[in-house]
Amino acid sequence: MTSLGKIVQISVTLLASAFLLVPTIQSVLAGLTVNYFQGLRSGLTLEWIAVVWELYAPSTFLSLGLSLACLAVTLVIGVPAAYVLARNPGRIARAMEEFISLPLAIPGLALALALLQLYGTFKEFRISWTFILVGHVLYTLPFMVRSVQSVLAAIDLKTLEEAAASLGAGPVRRFVDVVVPNALPGILAGALTVVTLSIGEFNLTWMLHTPFLKTLPVGLADSYASMRLEIASAYTLIFFVMIVPLLVTMQWASARAQRISQ
Repeated sequence: MTSLGKIVQISVTLLASAFLLVPTIQSVLAGLTVNYFQGLRSGLTLEWIAVVWELYAPSTFLSLGLSLACLAVTLVIGVPAAYVLARNPGRIARAMEEFISLPLAIPGLALALALLQLYGTFKEFRISWTFILVGHVLYTLPFMVRSVQSVLAAIDLKTLEEAAASLGAGPVRRFVDVVVPNALPGILAGALTVVTLSIGEFNLTWMLHTPFLKTLPVGLADSYASMRLEIASAYTLIFFVMIVPLLVTMQWASARAQRISQ
């Protein structure tokens, strides 16, 4: 590759990085300055972070709880579903794949409206966090199923199961000891997607939430609409502090599982 080509590649990479990082850094600094309009000259403070935590701590814990509950449900439903689809390819399996992926083709607001029409009359369910959980599961389940199914489709699953069966392993034992370990890279990749989508999902959640059930994205929109810009920026900083270590950890686990499986 010529030196000119390398310069162009580096320049494009730096421009793309700056395009992504500069607004983020500016937003973070706004949450740490005494006065956003005066900038760093006004001094640094943690006051806005304390205000955000006082106002929106329940939203933080609700989002974490929802994302973990969503992950648990998608694992329980998605991994067996992916196994069945990979084990029995054909027209029915393809039709089931399309059916599972259908929520991805529907706007979040429309999906939320359908849930409200179907379950809105069940008051206790409507005002419970599990109502939002149902929407998150419908939205994220296709990502778990497809991640696991793609990994299982790449291995000779039938031969592995026949070998395990010849050693006396029953269906449950084969699934737990053979299928799950081989599907681990896909499970971790799906888990990463499910958690990040659940924590950051806004459109569907905005329609389903109640004043006492605000998730992080809904609270962030609320802070930008009704609070000082410094408070909204501090909220963004807390969001980053929560999500970035989680993403790094899950990506590390996914990469490690892929190396082990190879």
